[in-house]
Amino acid sequence: MPTLVNYSGDDELYPGGSFCSSPMELGRLYSTIGSNLDLYYPPNKRPRSILEAIEGEQHYQEPGIEVLPDECLFEIFKRLPGGKERSLCACVSKRWLMLMSSICKDEIERTTSFAETVFPDENQDIECDGYLTRCLDGKKATDVRLAAIAVGTSSRGGLGKLSIRGSNSVRGVTNLGLSAVAHGCPSLRSLSLWDVSSIGDEGLSQIAKGCHMLEKLDLSHCSSITNKGLIAIAEGCPNLTTLNMESCPNIGNEGLQALARSCPKLQSISIKDCPLVGDHGVSNLLSLASNLSRVKLQALNITDFSLAVICHYGRAITNLVLSGLKNVTERGFWVMGAAQGLQKLVSLTVTSCRGVTDKSIEAIGKGCINLKQMYLRRCCFVTDSGLVAFAKAAVSLESLQLEECNRFTQSGIIVALSNIKTKLRSLTLVKCSGVKDIDMEVSMLSPCESLRSLAIQKCPGFGSSSLAMIGKLCPQLRHLNLTGLYGITDAGLLPLLENCEAGLVNVNLAGCWNLTDNIVSALARLHGGTLEVLNLDGCMKITDASLVTIANNCLVLNDLDMSKCAITDAGIAVLSRASLLSLQVLSLSGCSDLSNKCLPFLTILGQSLIGLNIQKCNSISSSTMEMLVEKLWRCDILI
Repeated sequence: MPTLVNYSGDDELYPGGSFCSSPMELGRLYSTIGSNLDLYYPPNKRPRSILEAIEGEQHYQEPGIEVLPDECLFEIFKRLPGGKERSLCACVSKRWLMLMSSICKDEIERTTSFAETVFPDENQDIECDGYLTRCLDGKKATDVRLAAIAVGTSSRGGLGKLSIRGSNSVRGVTNLGLSAVAHGCPSLRSLSLWDVSSIGDEGLSQIAKGCHMLEKLDLSHCSSITNKGLIAIAEGCPNLTTLNMESCPNIGNEGLQALARSCPKLQSISIKDCPLVGDHGVSNLLSLASNLSRVKLQALNITDFSLAVICHYGRAITNLVLSGLKNVTERGFWVMGAAQGLQKLVSLTVTSCRGVTDKSIEAIGKGCINLKQMYLRRCCFVTDSGLVAFAKAAVSLESLQLEECNRFTQSGIIVALSNIKTKLRSLTLVKCSGVKDIDMEVSMLSPCESLRSLAIQKCPGFGSSSLAMIGKLCPQLRHLNLTGLYGITDAGLLPLLENCEAGLVNVNLAGCWNLTDNIVSALARLHGGTLEVLNLDGCMKITDASLVTIANNCLVLNDLDMSKCAITDAGIAVLSRASLLSLQVLSLSGCSDLSNKCLPFLTILGQSLIGLNIQKCNSISSSTMEMLVEKLWRCDILI
């Protein structure tokens, strides 16, 4: 008979696969409970699954034991000697399952320990250290399944992590199901509740009473949970280290204050779009939780006061994310930097905050002396002047990412690179529409010798002149990503390739549709000895000639993407004959000129490949693809 619940809630109660292969097993269980109880096994047709029998509530003649009230059954179940026996009993009916799940784990252990002194059992339960993870999604999220998980995992290592995403629209998860978990899973360390409006303070309070080992709590779109539930968690789960809250409209300052007061191990907190959370809650949390190292505040009604508290009390903070803080002004961000309290801050991410200006970003650069990673997104009030001042001040900066910051120009970025007096290793520009391709004299500027990775993505104004200047300033590049720069040409990219003295390892030119075989030839000639990853997706002017050059020069290349390029069967044939080539991943998606004739060549290449993408190759028949899949069974093929 199929087991009750699997990894997602369908295979828990009996670890051996079948709960009871015959009524004799329940007979033996009955002998364990006591010979004075009358059990009856109806001659009904067996259901297709245990869950069908429990949830369907099949009507048959009541066993004699069913006349006993819940209180008596509760006392009997408490005295069962092991997890196997408890699982078998839970399979009898929904009533028995829910009764079994209402027994606290410590009550079972006490009675079992007494029984073992009289009747020693060699097959003792596995110690409940929280080894197991369970996730319930949508229709599978019911109280019955949670009860089955609580009973079934108790003798199989203990439940350590539970995630509930959504709820069954008819028989959804309620406080009753969460109470079953609280009673049977004291080893629970991580709980995630996403979009479960039927669970409220009562369920969370039960978790607080039964799961004192809880370390991580994730609440998202839980509209029925209020401060009361969070206060219960704070008082009952002192080991809590991580709290994530998103769109919980009824949780506010009082709950956060209780957490800060009662959870001294709290290290990471993320709060997003919770309208009742304000300066009072954030300031109390930061001033009392002295071990906080990761803080994320998004779309909250907080002001400059909260940022002042962060810089004063957040001396342990290493990662800080601030997003959508509309009420925080320039003064708040300026104070955060000027107070010089964030001495351990390593990573700072700021998104859509009006208070980030030239003045405040310079103060952050000067005050956060150990800042290594800076990510600015949609900060429209920062100009070239602020970027250059920040570059000069941030003495420890290693990574700078600018996305949709449209007031930066080519001049500001070039001068900032030249003025960086740090160990900057990575620069990323994404959708910065203010960058325009203009000629500029860079001979007098100092090169940025430390830069190893450059990514310029979807910046339409970034052209050949800009690339040539970057090449002169950054001679030690190893990783180059120019995705979506459709304006660049062979002539513009060539100076950059010629100036990269260290040898490029990873090159992404996806969407650069003006590039031709000439630049691929130069790339292979100049960097073939070091190039490991090459992406030419969407470069429609690239032909078989590039494959010939790659096959002859790129001996350490292991990942090649030629999707939507103008290559043919002849080019694949050339690759297959390159005996020294060490390709492991090959993508040919959308190459419409490939036909069934490439089958033998792909078969040869496939002997060393671990990944092959031939999706949307419309000239290759389905039968040929199936034959390729059969021959290259070791390779992961997308068709």
